[in-house]
Amino acid sequence: MTDFHVSPAGDDSAEGTADRPFRTLEHARRAARAAGGDVTVHLRAGTHVLTEPFELTEDDSRVVYQAFGFGTDAREDAVISGGRVLTGQRDPDGVWLSEVGDLVTRHLVVDGRRVERAGVDGLPGTVRRTDTGYATDAALDWRSPAGVEFVHRGVYPWSEARSAVASATPDGEITMAQPAFDWARDVYNSEWDGHRSTGLPEPTRVENDPAFLTPGTFALDRARHVLHYLPRPDEAEPHVVAPVLEVLVRATGVRDVAFRGLTFADTTWLRPGGGRGFLHYHANGFHDGGAIGRVDVAEGAWLTVPEEPARIPAAVQLHGTTGVRFEGCRFTRLGATGLGATGGADLVVRGCDFDTLAASAISVTGTRQALVEDNLVGHVGLDHSGSAGIAFLDTEDGVITHNHVHDVPHNGIVAGPSRGGTRITRNLVTSTMGVLADGGGVYLSGPQGDSPANGAVISGNVIEDTRTPYNFGLYTDYGATWVEVEGNVVTRADNTAVLHVHPPLEHVAYRGNFFDADPVGSDAVPDGVTYEGNTTIADPAGFAAATAAIRARAGLLTTRA
Repeated sequence: MTDFHVSPAGDDSAEGTADRPFRTLEHARRAARAAGGDVTVHLRAGTHVLTEPFELTEDDSRVVYQAFGFGTDAREDAVISGGRVLTGQRDPDGVWLSEVGDLVTRHLVVDGRRVERAGVDGLPGTVRRTDTGYATDAALDWRSPAGVEFVHRGVYPWSEARSAVASATPDGEITMAQPAFDWARDVYNSEWDGHRSTGLPEPTRVENDPAFLTPGTFALDRARHVLHYLPRPDEAEPHVVAPVLEVLVRATGVRDVAFRGLTFADTTWLRPGGGRGFLHYHANGFHDGGAIGRVDVAEGAWLTVPEEPARIPAAVQLHGTTGVRFEGCRFTRLGATGLGATGGADLVVRGCDFDTLAASAISVTGTRQALVEDNLVGHVGLDHSGSAGIAFLDTEDGVITHNHVHDVPHNGIVAGPSRGGTRITRNLVTSTMGVLADGGGVYLSGPQGDSPANGAVISGNVIEDTRTPYNFGLYTDYGATWVEVEGNVVTRADNTAVLHVHPPLEHVAYRGNFFDADPVGSDAVPDGVTYEGNTTIADPAGFAAATAAIRARAGLLTTRA
């Protein structure tokens, strides 16, 4: 085994030893490749700033990247950052200004914390939609209209879109960026109870103009290339970092690579502020100009959906990798999803913390044998409210176990149609569905195999406080088939579960679960569902006593500091 060391204070002309470390990860990668693998790269304390994504290919296999001292009390705090420190000064009104040149970002970090973009709720006055945007009878005092971004919450109850303004006049004529505004007429169409809607409704929130500043928020004037930040009253001279990179690490085709004890931080995602916008449909999926389909959800009720949705990208990306491990890492202040994997096999994400993320914590698509275990996930989906804490799609033998997912805007854990073998077991899921509707603490949809031998199992989970109206704490949806739902605890939800969905459930069994209110449809169980041995206890004290053993076994395996 060969060891190399990397320090922000190092020198790439050095030998890479503990006493004479390299300065950059890229130089360490080249040294590890030259050594032929079986290498450990130790990242020393400090912020390792990337100016471009750290790219790994199949020639970079059999390497461990870890914080120096990982696994001991002497572990150092090593941060891999995609940010750039900004300098600036206050104007006479107290606004901190920085000239940023061609830098574009949708995010900002001040004194180590993510700060919100300046925004206001909706458009003023009486608003109508036009062929090219919107018009209002109220005056607009925006200083940099071409940088303004609209949020459209609840286009569908589970969807939240974003679109960019192209121009606006002081008297209220707003022209939207294309092609997103026209695309929205194709992708968002619905009819329900005789009410027909099409395209983007007026925005629920308007973001990113200096006129919207309140203490602790920022706006980027893209026309004048100046970033505005209004410090909070208790702040002296702020330390400001602008996330610049969209991707920190991209690994393609690697084998047997591990990341241990590292912090991944400070990225942005520019797509929603561009002409193609962010036309969200469900979870991490959004429309990117592909085919549009129609779904009939009930008699006389239908909607259109993207048939070929794109996926929100991740700051740390795996493509077709085998045997990659993340252990004891932290993902924070990231502008999209934290960790994303597509294809490949044998992925392990264990003992990591995910917080302060614009989208999901973990998204796994098309991977065989992915294990997500003992991770703490919270305060995610901060920009994209449809994002789940943990999302699996088209996986095979995927396991999500002993995680704690909390404080998310929509689903806590999602498993879409799979190739079989999905296991969602002994997770603690609390405070989900904080923003959008029609989801759950644990949500599973579509076919999950073709027999009991390879169907999905949802077992031993504790699901509490599923909050937004029209939700189901435990939700098997959209033609779920071959699913065993057993020994779970669901409490304090708008609805604990639902047995009647469209398309209907087939070969789904609910056994030995505990609810504090009867699931919807349990009084008339549909043909495709077995419902037996479940217990409803409305009394809180009795419910707590009956479920104590399941609660004791759910959630994290290791205690977080």
